[in-house]
Amino acid sequence: MSLTKALILIIGSGLGGAVIGYVFRWLLLLSQKGSMELMVKQTLLEAKDQAQKITNEAEQEASRILAEVNTKEREKNAQLKKLEDRLLQKDELLDKRQTDIDRETESIKKKVEELKTVKEKLDQASAEKLRELERVSSLSSDEAKEELIKTIEKDYEEDILVRVHKLEQTGTEKLEQKAKDILSTVIQRLSTSTVPEVMSTTVDIPSDDIKGKIIGKEGRNIRAFEKATGVEVIIDDTPGSIVLSSFDPVRRQIARVALENLIADGRIQPAKIEELTDKAKEEISKIIKEKGEQAAYEAGVFNLDPRILIILGRLHFRTSYGQNVLQHSIEMSHLAGMLAEELDADVQISRAGALLHDIGKAVDHEIPGTHVEIGKRILEKFNASEAIVKAMQSHHDEYPYETLEAVIVKVADAISGSRPGARRDSVENYLKRLKDLEDIANSFSGIDKTYAIAAGREIRVFVRPENVNDLEARSLGREIATRIEQELKYPGEIKITIIRETRVIEYAR
Repeated sequence: MSLTKALILIIGSGLGGAVIGYVFRWLLLLSQKGSMELMVKQTLLEAKDQAQKITNEAEQEASRILAEVNTKEREKNAQLKKLEDRLLQKDELLDKRQTDIDRETESIKKKVEELKTVKEKLDQASAEKLRELERVSSLSSDEAKEELIKTIEKDYEEDILVRVHKLEQTGTEKLEQKAKDILSTVIQRLSTSTVPEVMSTTVDIPSDDIKGKIIGKEGRNIRAFEKATGVEVIIDDTPGSIVLSSFDPVRRQIARVALENLIADGRIQPAKIEELTDKAKEEISKIIKEKGEQAAYEAGVFNLDPRILIILGRLHFRTSYGQNVLQHSIEMSHLAGMLAEELDADVQISRAGALLHDIGKAVDHEIPGTHVEIGKRILEKFNASEAIVKAMQSHHDEYPYETLEAVIVKVADAISGSRPGARRDSVENYLKRLKDLEDIANSFSGIDKTYAIAAGREIRVFVRPENVNDLEARSLGREIATRIEQELKYPGEIKITIIRETRVIEYAR
């Protein structure tokens, strides 16, 4: 009974506590709801105040910006107004200037018409005056002009001569000094032997008994040798030597090598002659190729056809006036390169033109024509550039000078060929050259005496003063120089000196 009461009491207490907790929770919720409403109202009020503040600030900023825009617009309008006023002023000024120009143009047209009229009147008056002068003097205008020129020349001949001589002397001195400076610089920079190699056609033999072996029984060996090599063998009483003769320098060298090998071998017979001749041809062919390539490399000329180099190498066995032609060409190439540098010309074209200028001499005994023409055909056949052909073809004046490089090659040839000791000439050719120079000078009228001096480098011409005056003497010198240039071939240059001497002799009695 007491347990039941206790349970009932406990249950009643729990229910009462639950009711009391619910009541308290409901009251708490009511109080919180009041606080939330209060907070929302307060937030709304603050938001309204903030919005009002932002609105006021935005209205103030908008008013400020609008005021600035209005100010700038007023300033812009003022500037546009000024610009418009200036344009109007310029337009009015241009209209005024155009009016003035039109007025001046009309005035100029009128003046031009007046000048034309005056000029026509002057021309008519001049023509009438000229006709009247011609009628009075019985001379045409051309005749009167010629007569006047003659009179002036006669009256002022000495003054004209002095002035012409002074101008020529001044210009010539400057040009000569500049040319001397360039040439002396180039020559000093080139260092080569003054006596180049000359290939000999004489073969030394150890004893004269070898001559009999070379001749062979009934001349069998010598005939076989001459047939195989294409040269003529001259065996005479000269001790210790045999002479090989042929127009072809390469054949002479092949024969020389073959003969030396035969003498060294000792077995001189037709079969051995053919064998050693073939070996000599191969050896000389290698030498020719090597010499051509070596010359091109030494001269600094590249990209040439190999066939051109082979022909160039043949010049190693060719001489001209005792000067080795290949060595002469290499020397010329160096000279032409230095001259081209001094004159701002094409250095490579100048070098190539100088190196190949005498290539025709390698085969001029086989092909008809001058060595210049032959060389030109060789270079054109093997596709050498046109600039190189133009540079080499004028060194003997057979073709006109078309480029500066052609003149450089000509000058380099003259320098290389005219150096002391570079070339040797026979007495007969020397005398013939002097005689040719004197004959050309003596062919002109008014010549008294002529002397070729300085190994043909200078010719002195004495004229008869009663037949040739000073002006004619100067013209005569130019004409003689032109004839020499056209008819003779020579290295370097030839100086022509015209001498006109006037002597006055009186006797006091």
